[in-house]
Amino acid sequence: MIKASNIHKSYGNLEVLKGVDIHIKIGEVVSIVGESGAGKSTLLQILGTLDHPSNSNKYNTEISIAGESFINMNDKQLSKFRNQNIGFVFQFHQLLPEFTALENVLLPTKIGGANEKEALEKAYALFEDLKIEQRLNHKPNQLSGGEAQRVAVARALINSPKIIFADEPTGNLDSKNADDLHRLFFDLRDKYNQTFVIVTHNPNLAEITDRKLVMKDGMIIE
Repeated sequence: MIKASNIHKSYGNLEVLKGVDIHIKIGEVVSIVGESGAGKSTLLQILGTLDHPSNSNKYNTEISIAGESFINMNDKQLSKFRNQNIGFVFQFHQLLPEFTALENVLLPTKIGGANEKEALEKAYALFEDLKIEQRLNHKPNQLSGGEAQRVAVARALINSPKIIFADEPTGNLDSKNADDLHRLFFDLRDKYNQTFVIVTHNPNLAEITDRKLVMKDGMIIE
């Protein structure tokens, strides 16, 4: 699903990533762990097309998702590629407060020009899968933390992306909601054959993933 090699990232004289290689298989749930500052979130943002590696030509950097390289795409091409192939879940749900849960989930389909009837059917199915079907018309301030994060997961899944990137997805939840969301990731993988790459400080989540990658000083060390 993901093949990447020689990913470097620097901010001025600070070298955050020092030649990262990573390979994720289809349907895997993979965690990335390490101390703060190890480069985990930076790596996730580059793999998710939200940031660019440094000096990709110099280092012969290669990054592809489902066999398609995006390293040389322009911003317009990247936006389309991201909308069609990638879903994101962040620590804070980042739902738009003026929209209902359903409207938030449907936003990626509107950006991508999807068929409205098909998008609605998929959204209703996701709300049922995530056990938040009673929250369709609630706005974010009317949702609990766990419910809001489930809406964010539905938004990430609505375009049937090939891969989901999650950055500390349970970092803002209590232990029960965190455990529930952990199980949910595996249920979704089993149902939709989704691939998940999850940056986390939660040891319980890291230990139950298919693989745990450990980062230190800008490198994957194990």
